[in-house]
Amino acid sequence: DVQLQASGGGLVQAGGSLRLSCAASGFTFDDYAIGWFRQAPGKEREGVSCISSSDGSTYYADSVKGRFTISSDNAKNTVYLQMNSLKPEDTAVYYCAAAYGLTGLGWGVKNLYDYWGQGTQVTVSS
Repeated sequence: DVQLQASGGGLVQAGGSLRLSCAASGFTFDDYAIGWFRQAPGKEREGVSCISSSDGSTYYADSVKGRFTISSDNAKNTVYLQMNSLKPEDTAVYYCAAAYGLTGLGWGVKNLYDYWGQGTQVTVSS
């Protein structure tokens, strides 16, 4: 079956760093874009970043540009999100998701994604 397993979340002080991992299985990894979304209590789920596993194109929300970096290890079917200079407003459950054939336009549109993981909690304290 299809699995997207997010891990690496935890509690960190403001200004600190975390590295999230999304391990994919059960589908052809190179045919999909992998996105990271986050959702805080009472807020909509929002796109954070996305990477194409085939050509490596990357996309970021304005709120995380310069602080977060997405990367892919195709041999491991795993996508990473390196998060630096974390702020309390980054606190959320972070989800990874897979979208078949998605390139640039629409990378942050939730209903374009076919598969979703269960998420990992990131908490940033001051």
